[in-house]
Amino acid sequence: MNDPSSFDDAPALTRLLATRLLANGQMMAAAESCTGGMIAAACTDLAGSSAWFERGFVSYSNEAKTELLGVPAALIAEHGAVSEPVVRAMAQGAVQRSRAQVAVAVTGVAGPGGGSAGKPVGSVWFGWATPAGVVTQLCQFEGDRHQVRLASVQHALQRLADLLVT
Repeated sequence: MNDPSSFDDAPALTRLLATRLLANGQMMAAAESCTGGMIAAACTDLAGSSAWFERGFVSYSNEAKTELLGVPAALIAEHGAVSEPVVRAMAQGAVQRSRAQVAVAVTGVAGPGGGSAGKPVGSVWFGWATPAGVVTQLCQFEGDRHQVRLASVQHALQRLADLLVT
């Protein structure tokens, strides 16, 4: 992965993602926790993004994940907000509660606090929902809060573009 302290790849990744979404006739949604809207911002920085970016959900609190995305509160209570089942439900909820056909979801521990032995700072779960199903991945990023968040945005965009190869 590229240097997470640099976000130079975001415009190129966003253009690539836009090209693939448009070629597939698809729109995307973003369900974000630890990135706090940074994925949506990266997408909407590109002029013309309204043709392929449908909406963003910033679901930072557990309650927001439940209210905005339909993530069951019991799922969060059982697994924690930073978990594979929760990010899967976030991705599915983003598609179900929008006009998008694909979505990316992100939940993690950006730091500097909030980490634990099982979920250290820099732990980020990703979920990508496409018509083919949901793919999830856990990444461990190094660096400060800003670097973890930037790396998360870059990874989210890159992997979604990879999944949309036509």
